[in-house]
Amino acid sequence: MSRPTAPEALTEPAERAGRGWTAALSLANGAVWAGWYGPLQILLALQAAALAPPGTAKESVLAWVTGAGAVVSMVANPLFGALSDRTASRFGRRAPWVLAGVLGGAGALVLLAGADTVPQMALGWCLVQLTLNAAFAAVTAAVPDRVPQRQRGAVGGWVGAAQILGVVTGTGLATLAGGVVAGYLACAGFAVLGTLPYVLLHRDPVLPAEQRPAGGARALLAGFLISPRRHPDLAWAWLTRFLINLGNALALLYLLYYLRDVLHRPDPDGGVLVLTAVNAVTLLGTVVVGGLWSDRVGRRKPFVLWAGVLMTVATVLLAGWQTWPGALCAAALLGVGFGVFTSVDFALMTEVLPAAADRGKDLGVINVANALPQVAAPVLAAPIVQHLGGYRVLYGVAAAVGLLGALLVRRIRGVA
Repeated sequence: MSRPTAPEALTEPAERAGRGWTAALSLANGAVWAGWYGPLQILLALQAAALAPPGTAKESVLAWVTGAGAVVSMVANPLFGALSDRTASRFGRRAPWVLAGVLGGAGALVLLAGADTVPQMALGWCLVQLTLNAAFAAVTAAVPDRVPQRQRGAVGGWVGAAQILGVVTGTGLATLAGGVVAGYLACAGFAVLGTLPYVLLHRDPVLPAEQRPAGGARALLAGFLISPRRHPDLAWAWLTRFLINLGNALALLYLLYYLRDVLHRPDPDGGVLVLTAVNAVTLLGTVVVGGLWSDRVGRRKPFVLWAGVLMTVATVLLAGWQTWPGALCAAALLGVGFGVFTSVDFALMTEVLPAAADRGKDLGVINVANALPQVAAPVLAAPIVQHLGGYRVLYGVAAAVGLLGALLVRRIRGVA
């Protein structure tokens, strides 16, 4: 395959992205998400229950560990996005960071597998977040680098489909590998193998050294200050994504404990896997279709709005119908809504970016709206579950937050 010519690095792409490139990028994205969600769905919760000191609730340990990792993620994603913007490697701006990120992430997962205290567990998870966010920032920025606007809904759909398949794969590896240590090792191996086709078979546009952004560390840090007044659409899009993701994070954070302590499932680990699979089937049925439909009609906001409303209905089911059938229905509806949201919201975000030279950094700032809910959700969820009404109130709050996010998408003016 021929290397893209240098000027493509900072120009708006005009040629449609090929199927092979889209498939390889999607697989790399799914591999990163498998490295994240095997731990988040299963392994961290099991470790928290095993390592919690006497008198300390497992929910609090899990909240502390995941919250610390999310803080690292909020810093790492825009930082590595900005560094990839400035990378004038002959291998392109993004691919070196994808490879370095997944190799570092695999090593961090191995370290996490050997943790036998809560501080070691927290350190390992923070390193996982640091390294895998380097890869994720580069994968995300590759889309506006290579995909024209008229195709971004469809490509966002395929990338989103791979994301949920990565979640399912990570959850499956964590559940079926045969223990916590084996689960971490399996997720680490898949993260590396899944990124190799993109790194080895496809080349990124090369940024000539003379086009590299000027300035040192001070200029790099100053670039993260994006004025909401100058870029209101970016600000409203960020807030929409943050609130919808916060509602989703509140709903999913304690899912294992919800099945164990409220529904009294005899096999809560397996229950999480079943719900994840149901969610994946309905999500896969809508994520690509939603993106293609959005491209065809040339509109983004109505899709995001109604996807958020549907996700709100799913969360209300968890609050009001606390049975196994209720959980299955909620998982199915959440998949439909999140499928459309995943592809169309991603396309919307790429259309509010201020400058081509800063795509990685700006998308990294936007991706903070994915990571910050991981910090906020434990802070909100732990006291609600333990002192303010339990899971019924938790899911009611999650529904209200997600609905607010869906409604605010109407404030974006520059995107239909």
